Amino acid sequence: MTFLLGLTGSIGMGKSTTAAMFRAAGVPVHDADAAVHRLYSGRAVAPIEAAFPGTTADGRVDRTRLGAIVLGNPDALCRLERIVHPLVRAEELDFVGRAAASGAPIAVLDVPLLFEAGGEHRVDAVVTVTAPAAVQRQRVLSRPGMDAAKLDAILARQVPDAEKRSRSHFLVDTGHGIARAEAQVTGILRALAGRFGHAASHRDSRPARPA
Repeated sequence: MTFLLGLTGSIGMGKSTTAAMFRAAGVPVHDADAAVHRLYSGRAVAPIEAAFPGTTADGRVDRTRLGAIVLGNPDALCRLERIVHPLVRAEELDFVGRAAASGAPIAVLDVPLLFEAGGEHRVDAVVTVTAPAAVQRQRVLSRPGMDAAKLDAILARQVPDAEKRSRSHFLVDTGHGIARAEAQVTGILRALAGRFGHAASHRDSRPARPA
């Protein structure tokens, strides 16, 4: 069976860049954020409009309008998650089935809120992408439309980086350049090659995190 590797990391840590490294190494990757983008112009539009009137237009969800409602509003965020999470999960299951059918030894589930949603129980090992806090803030605050208040609101609903690191089997630190991060990804794949060949059939037996 295919070994499932969960890939996560807080905003601005370089998770998307790391996911691209796994893809470049030939590992199939399911991107939960990309799935949400597809759903926001597809199956999620009608239920989101029903729950949050005025947040869709021209057959797609207006992420700016929706974000203005749910950011900092836990009740609204929970309502949104009850709509979106099952749809994303269905796409994830389809991806896992296709990866297994293709004979892929390893597949990556790229899930930003893996720990927050309890998704670590659906994978065989977890990779957390990390970087120094100062680097993280500099990256995020350079994005259009982002400010310190928005960043703090986002971080408030994410498991702290230190806790994510302590609960993970592998780390990729993007704070010291691309080459070093790529070497870490290569090291993870080497560690997994052959070592966890039968782990996917024992999903409750977590491999110990390498020292």
